[in-house]
Amino acid sequence: MGRMTQGQTRALAELWPIYGVEYEAAPIELDAVFGRSAPRMLEIGFGTGEALATFANAHPEIDCLGIEVHRPGVGHLLRDLREREIGNVRVICHDAVEVLRNQIAPGALAAIHVFFPDPWPKKRHHKRRLIQPAFVELLAAALRSNGVLRLATDWQDYAVQMRDVVAANPAFETLASGDGYVPRSGDRPLTRFERRGHRLGHGVWDLAFVKQ
Repeated sequence: MGRMTQGQTRALAELWPIYGVEYEAAPIELDAVFGRSAPRMLEIGFGTGEALATFANAHPEIDCLGIEVHRPGVGHLLRDLREREIGNVRVICHDAVEVLRNQIAPGALAAIHVFFPDPWPKKRHHKRRLIQPAFVELLAAALRSNGVLRLATDWQDYAVQMRDVVAANPAFETLASGDGYVPRSGDRPLTRFERRGHRLGHGVWDLAFVKQ
């Protein structure tokens, strides 16, 4: 994601105390973090935060939590939140597996979004992909009953893996029909990378599952 710009560095220094949540190996008191009780959505690996900020802005009734390990992306999002005066977002800059395992209480979330995770395209690297059976178990534990998991990728073989791995978990039921994919939700904006992919003829696959 490149080096930190001066603006991103300044945003982290000034805005982390407002939007940031430090990692601790204990469940977060989300009502205290957000100052209210509301449905919660988690986006894992939000990149520069475009989808997260757009969703939060469109759904002020939902508290939105984002996880991203790359500090330039975190800085970019924090600056965007301030400029757009979005108040229902909090950010964790830490490994998602550890956050899910230790910091998110069981059944705390109404929705989880994982959009365009690293595809690790070489076959020998597929074991590094995020969507694996053990990770899906963590997602299932964090979601409440009837909570929704949404995924998207622009790598077809990863889409197949996502579809099959999540479908194999008995906690989830697909919201798709036919080939197992769903139309892009209006809550997921087209990113500039996705728009470029469309121009080049690249496909994008969206998936959605509900927690039983």
